[in-house]
Amino acid sequence: MGALDGRKALITGASRGIGRAIAEAFAKEGADLALVATAADRVAATAAACRDLGAKTVEAFGLDVSNSDACNAVVKEVQEKLGGLDIIVNNAGVTRDNLLMRLSDEDYDLVLNTNLKGAFNITRAAARPLMKSKNGRLINIASVVGIAGNAGQANYAASKGGLIAFTKSVAKELSGRGVTANVIAPGFIETDMTSGLDAKVKEEALKGIRLGRFGQPVDIANAAVFLAGDTGAYITAQVLVVDGGMTA
Repeated sequence: MGALDGRKALITGASRGIGRAIAEAFAKEGADLALVATAADRVAATAAACRDLGAKTVEAFGLDVSNSDACNAVVKEVQEKLGGLDIIVNNAGVTRDNLLMRLSDEDYDLVLNTNLKGAFNITRAAARPLMKSKNGRLINIASVVGIAGNAGQANYAASKGGLIAFTKSVAKELSGRGVTANVIAPGFIETDMTSGLDAKVKEEALKGIRLGRFGQPVDIANAAVFLAGDTGAYITAQVLVVDGGMTA
C-alpha cells in the first residue's frame, strides 16, 4: 500500500520541474491525480509518466491560475472526475527578475497574479471539498526568497512571502475541520527555471549551501509526500525549508 492510496490530489504547475516530481511521487504512493498546467497538452508527458508509475486515475487540465472563474470551473470538474478532493499542491509559479528601478508594472503584476493570486484562487475554490475530506491537505510551494529576500527579485519575493502569510492564515481558518495547511520553501533546486543562470552565479550559490550540492526536484517531492500523508496529520501552519542548509 502507498502512503496516499485513494487520495485525490490536484497539483498546479505540474508540467515540469518540482511540479512534475511531486506528481510522480504522489503517483508512486497511490494517489489519484489532477494535473494542471497553462495548457493541457503541456502536462501530457507528466500524466503518462504517472500512469506508468501506477496511478489509476490521472486527469490533465489547462488553466490560467490567475483567472478565478477558470479556477472555480476546474476545481469543480476535478471533484467530478476524481470523486472528491483531498490534497491541493499550489506549485504554479513564474519569475520576471529585474532590479527594482527597472521592474515594470507588467512583470510585477504577472508574478503576483500567478504565484500568489493563483494560489488564492485554487485554495478558495477547493476549501469546501478539503473541509469535507477526512484527510484535507493544502501544500503551497514558496521559496527561501520569500523568507530572506533576494536582490533583483522584489516581485518574486513579495509573491512567495505573501504565500507564506496566506498559508498561515488559511491554516487557522480550516484547522477546525481537520485540514492542514503548510508551506514548503525550496532553496536552490536544479530545474528549468535555474538552468539558465550564469555559471558564476551558480558557483557563488553553491558556496553557501552547507550540504555542498544543489537540490533536486525529488527533494521537494519527498517533503510533499510527507506533508500530504498521515505522517503530516499533526503539522499545520508551518514552513518546511528544504535548502541544504543555505539559509541556516
